[in-house]
Amino acid sequence: MAAKMQRLSESMVIRSLRSFRDTYLTNSGAAVSGDGAAGGDPGEEEEHPGLLDSLPVDLQFLIMTLLSPADICRLGATSSYWRDLVRDQILWRYFLLRDMPYWSSIDHLTMPQLEMLNAPLINEEESLVEGEDKGMESKCDYMSEYLRACPSCRHQWLPSRPAYERLTSFLQSLVPSSEPRYAMFGPGMEQLDVSLVTRLMLAPDVLPVSGTPHRQINGIGSGISYMFNNQHRFNILTLYSTNRAERERARVQQQSISNKLFTIDGTDESGCPMYSPSPQVQQVCQVVDGFIYVANAEPGRDGWSSEVAQIQAVLSPARGSTSRPLLVLSCVSREDPEAFGATSQRSSAHRNTARRRTPCVEMAKRLSLHQVANPWMVQDTVAESLSGLLDGISWLLRCSGVKLSDSS
Repeated sequence: MAAKMQRLSESMVIRSLRSFRDTYLTNSGAAVSGDGAAGGDPGEEEEHPGLLDSLPVDLQFLIMTLLSPADICRLGATSSYWRDLVRDQILWRYFLLRDMPYWSSIDHLTMPQLEMLNAPLINEEESLVEGEDKGMESKCDYMSEYLRACPSCRHQWLPSRPAYERLTSFLQSLVPSSEPRYAMFGPGMEQLDVSLVTRLMLAPDVLPVSGTPHRQINGIGSGISYMFNNQHRFNILTLYSTNRAERERARVQQQSISNKLFTIDGTDESGCPMYSPSPQVQQVCQVVDGFIYVANAEPGRDGWSSEVAQIQAVLSPARGSTSRPLLVLSCVSREDPEAFGATSQRSSAHRNTARRRTPCVEMAKRLSLHQVANPWMVQDTVAESLSGLLDGISWLLRCSGVKLSDSS
């Protein structure tokens, strides 16, 4: 079914590009007709088509599918023909549908408007209706959505800071500052075969442990402090749903356990559960600077409604400022080895095609993060290698006001 939808989508893009090309060539031919009858100016210099311009539309589309978003935009700067062609909204709708499952992160500022993609793809037997296409393009700027949300575009086109700001950041890093504290909870801490918390404590090359602070919270402890980039200390308080023996038994037997971090307050109008944090968790919510939610991104999971309700209970405005950030580590135990061998010859946008995990865009949707007022980010993470963890921690520290150097 997925392959068929992919073919239908490619067919629709090619027809859209062919329609543009026919219109463009007709208009440009009229403009340079020579006798001036069609509105052409005999004094204007004709733009001669290049080698790429004369290729069949199918090959032009194939070339663009092999380019990065930045390269496609550069291609648009080569001629007026390519400038207009690479702005085709159906083309960028195709790129969104193709690439979103493989983005490694998404946040509250770059989350694409998924309702734009709900329009069904046309069937091969149907023809494109010009009026409907133009209406869709006028309402949905798929190109802007893609360039705003794609991680490579976000990082590549961020403006560099002036030299004086880099100097200020360096001087600020020399001044001792308060150590931010974060509460970490979620099913990914307990359900995965590889313990993210254990790996975190035994990976000095990633995040060295810098000690245990003296600040105690009854029933929770003081957490563990880590050193980011050999400069910035931060503390993580781990909140487990129950004791170790019960967690291990439930993991082996694939059973659910009673979560002692929350109490059920009934259900809402739609029948979904409503939760309140336990007294210890409420105390933690009052003192931390942000939250780390470890989500289980391995396939075949359910229980999303409970997770949504628990996140909303912790982030309730009644328990603190809505400015405190939420980092969601979309975690799997190990990276699928097929993700490297099977896709080694593909472009960087598809290097993780063979991954078996919940995409971060889908994770944000399932956790209803669009309903969260706090700043949030979803970051793909692998427990065994801690891949992706530092990117998430960097975002979290920045949201907490920590001035990080450009190298971090």
